[in-house]
Amino acid sequence: MTETQETKGGSPSRRALIGWGGAGLALGAAAAGGAMAMAEVGNDVDPAAADMGGAVEFHGPHQAGIATPVQDRLHFAAFDVKTDDRAEFVQMLKDWTEAARRMTAGKPVGEGAYGGLAEAPPDDTGEALGLRPSRLTLTIGFGPSLFDKFGLHGRRPAALADLPAFPGDNLDRARTGGDLCVQACADDPQVAVHAIRNLARIGFGKVAVRWSQLGFGKTSSTTPGAQTPRNLFGFKDGTRNIAGTESDRLKKHVWVGEGDGGDGDAWMTGGSYLVARRIRMNIETWDRTPLQEQEDIFGRDKGEGAPVGKAKEHDKPFLKAMKPDAHVRLAHPDSNGGITILRRGYSFTDGTDGLGRLDAGLFFLAYQRDVREGFIPLQRRLSAHDALNEYIQHVGSAVFAVPPGVRDSGDWWGRALFSKEA
Repeated sequence: MTETQETKGGSPSRRALIGWGGAGLALGAAAAGGAMAMAEVGNDVDPAAADMGGAVEFHGPHQAGIATPVQDRLHFAAFDVKTDDRAEFVQMLKDWTEAARRMTAGKPVGEGAYGGLAEAPPDDTGEALGLRPSRLTLTIGFGPSLFDKFGLHGRRPAALADLPAFPGDNLDRARTGGDLCVQACADDPQVAVHAIRNLARIGFGKVAVRWSQLGFGKTSSTTPGAQTPRNLFGFKDGTRNIAGTESDRLKKHVWVGEGDGGDGDAWMTGGSYLVARRIRMNIETWDRTPLQEQEDIFGRDKGEGAPVGKAKEHDKPFLKAMKPDAHVRLAHPDSNGGITILRRGYSFTDGTDGLGRLDAGLFFLAYQRDVREGFIPLQRRLSAHDALNEYIQHVGSAVFAVPPGVRDSGDWWGRALFSKEA
């Protein structure tokens, strides 16, 4: 990231900013934080921007990091709220927004990692100095438990439904839930980690990390016509994922509409709902499974990723040619009344489980317009009948309301939910 330290006439001094909870953020500095943007939210990425590690526009009607072309790396963090002071929490959201605005543009937080008062901690942790923006996107979401705080009981949308217990779940409470989350996606893992680290630092005393997950090797694509990346089982899955250019499908399946009744409160218009699932893959068992059985389980060939009886991965599948419990057959919209979600998953490996087996799998991220009409009925069907269940187990889970995008330099994450006039 650039090491330029920006100042603005009339801005508070650094010494004065230290008193603002230690965040050290000059809200309103760098009003043109997205000036470096080289790709619009929801559109296919400019190849030149990707080659140059360019920036993704932070402002817009929807948050970046949903329909945005999927980056290579992920750092996802769920937070618990530690303050009961509404004003303090709102100020943190404003500080987070300004920091996110700067980091996604490739700029340091506040006055940067060096050059300030020697007696005070720097505003930026510094590990991204000299690195490009790497298409960093930061996406915030609010969990159901947040609405038990700050007098928000009546603002929880009906579409933010608690997930039921699904057959086969073995959820670790230490990797489940959260009052809010931040999803950091970038092509450089250090840029993604730097972003979460700085937000956690700014939020110290107001929020604390509940759990987090690093991801690599994207397993889905939102770029039309692109080859679907492979998961750790070596297969392509979700080849008909919604593309960032498919505005009609995004409107129908992903973005919360205005005045739709069941879509929840007006503050969510333009937002979406996120389900995050940590799915452990039984790698060692899978690796001893015959190829034909692997292909029957997915309903695809392993080489090309084509559906059974077809030649190319994007060929329309003939579902009846697959086994009744094949994953593709059960998950396809034609088998589920048209249910469609936007996938944004990543592979993970977190060492071993102490028994000589890899702790590895898929960190599954699914965006949809209504959890009750998206993930919940789909997962009920899969958890009961999918042949893949013999080789996987859901061990972490969370659901979040993802508010609409930050419109301009005067806007901030969650404004429509927390503003008194909203």
